Amino acid sequence: MKKPGSGLIKLFLAGGILIIFSCTPEACFEETNSFLKASFYNNETGKFQAPDSVTLFGEGRDTIMIYNKERNLQPANFPLNAETESCTFVVRINGVSDTISFFYSSYPAFISKECGYTFNHILESHSVTNNIIDNVIIRNRNITTSNEENIRIFY
Repeated sequence: MKKPGSGLIKLFLAGGILIIFSCTPEACFEETNSFLKASFYNNETGKFQAPDSVTLFGEGRDTIMIYNKERNLQPANFPLNAETESCTFVVRINGVSDTISFFYSSYPAFISKECGYTFNHILESHSVTNNIIDNVIIRNRNITTSNEENIRIFY
């Protein structure tokens, strides 16, 4: 024998569960880090060419490798620190090391309700040693979460 109102209780419970799950926040599926993106070019031919090996780490931080003898890397993503106005990296291409310093300004940028904010950067200038790297050309000063080439490294 059914108790009166038991169907109504089940309906309220099912509705309550649906309300709880419908208020669950959406997941973030967008890129949330603004990396300086560097493509590699052969200096002799001027053509897009990945080095045989790339090692990348912050100067003075050789125990924390961003890339360690990475093969066919295109592009390389350089993480910039929004708390400073410059970063220096050691770039080892095919076993030969150079340093690249980037000078930039940072500003907060809204991504989405689900992902929140990130810091974008504006590349102001750079300096590079010339052991294997012949030249660095700035292509896009705006460093954002989009997948756009910022600099070209000719080696």
